[in-house]
Amino acid sequence: MRIGIIGLGNMGGAILGGIVSKGIVSKENIIGFDVNDNMKNKASEKYGIKTASDNKEVLANSDVVLLAVKPQFMGSMLADIKDSWNNDTLVISIAAGKTIAWLEENIGSDKKIVRCMPNTPALIGEGCTGVCANKNVSEEDKKTAISILSACGKAIEVTESQMDAVVGISGSAPAYVFMFIEAMADAGVAAGLTRDKAYEFAASAVKGSAALMLETGKHPGELKDMVCSPAGTTIAAVQVLEEGGFRGVVMDAVEACVERNREL
Repeated sequence: MRIGIIGLGNMGGAILGGIVSKGIVSKENIIGFDVNDNMKNKASEKYGIKTASDNKEVLANSDVVLLAVKPQFMGSMLADIKDSWNNDTLVISIAAGKTIAWLEENIGSDKKIVRCMPNTPALIGEGCTGVCANKNVSEEDKKTAISILSACGKAIEVTESQMDAVVGISGSAPAYVFMFIEAMADAGVAAGLTRDKAYEFAASAVKGSAALMLETGKHPGELKDMVCSPAGTTIAAVQVLEEGGFRGVVMDAVEACVERNREL
């Protein structure tokens, strides 16, 4: 299997790194291109992959092509290579908001297309990617796509109708979490902690809590109740969050993200 990557920025680079480190294919069977020569050269030097002079060269030398270009540049990029596709090529797009119908319109309805939505924890191998595919993608093709995307974390198959929700609670969610960590750290500093220790405590609490839920399979409400002793410190904090509409604000934020994704 030969893999081509168009777009070697943060997400394209993260998936590339996962492919190489997990040995999905050998680096000799990977070719990449980016309009930014610095990105292209960095990928070549770091991972030892071949780089192309343009996108058409990537297509000509790939069985699977990962489109890791920002949504606003996808249209012009695909227009440039619209006559260069092979019907046997498996196409994987990570562009937010670009539906399978849009991709079929710009690549061809006879092409094998996988749409996915990763998130930035993929940069350290802890990503979670939503995956859906068009009718031309076989089960074997789907397994190939999921194995590639799992190289930098989890890959979970969803229906395309669920993809907007995946963007809202996974693709964009790291930003909400970072804001939460920052806010907790600010409070820690106000209470007397040094800034570095406040960040470490807050981030570790988020990481450990998420791992606890995933590993135990317990409902988050049950785990919350385990921390809330009668008349204790935690329930006092929970009461303030509830009075401030914490859950509602988070839901509204995700809803705004979902709606914006539909507009892209």
